[in-house]
Amino acid sequence: MAKEHIIVPEPIVNIIDLSLYYGKVQALKSIALDISKKKITSFIGPSGCGKSTLIRCLNRMNDLVESVTIEGCIKIDNQDIYSPTIDVTELRRRVGMVFQKPNPFPKTIYENVIYGPRLTGIRKKGILDDICEKALKKGALWDEVKDRLHTSALDLSGGQQQRICIARAIAMEPEVILLDEPCSALDPIATAKIEDMLCDLKKDYTVIIVTHNMQQAARISDYTGFFMLGKLVEFNITTEIFTNPREKQTEDYITGRFG
Repeated sequence: MAKEHIIVPEPIVNIIDLSLYYGKVQALKSIALDISKKKITSFIGPSGCGKSTLIRCLNRMNDLVESVTIEGCIKIDNQDIYSPTIDVTELRRRVGMVFQKPNPFPKTIYENVIYGPRLTGIRKKGILDDICEKALKKGALWDEVKDRLHTSALDLSGGQQQRICIARAIAMEPEVILLDEPCSALDPIATAKIEDMLCDLKKDYTVIIVTHNMQQAARISDYTGFFMLGKLVEFNITTEIFTNPREKQTEDYITGRFG
């Protein structure tokens, strides 16, 4: 566990002594941290250190994995998301997720973006049109696709497909957006567009991103957590993590001595 619990302004997510097991294998070990509202928080660390497992706890994606056991507590807006009274579908609306590999549906651009709102019962075309336009604008894609909304999303470039997936999450008006290495399959130009967009999105949303790219974490995030072997080694303001790390393991990782 990180040696010092960092106090963040306006915490929206509280992770309290969280441990997770796949069968008998412990993947997360007593994680404790708070995540600030309308900021970008990055999780860094070598492959297999627990970063993706942790963010999948935040919208209960790990519920879908057999033999998972979770101990501890996660609160979002002071509500225990593992309480038996929680509506998991509603939780996943409030906590959107974007995956490593772009996964647009084999539908039109328009149908991709309004898929979630339509599932919730919105039927009026005018409202759906408005949701689509707003989400694509926030996803920094509107100007590129506004004249081809009814063509297949699969015809878009990889970077555009990833922004469609982000717009699809935004269309549900979540409070928190989780991104699991969203730029790992993209070129530097597409990556830069997504980074710029994320910096704009934090005006309205809390953004949590898992990244292998330390330069990306340093560029866009307000807070950074460094993970190693299922433990949170250090969590702090991003500039502190990269210029004045408190733990030798953190320093060794960010200076390239291991990992």
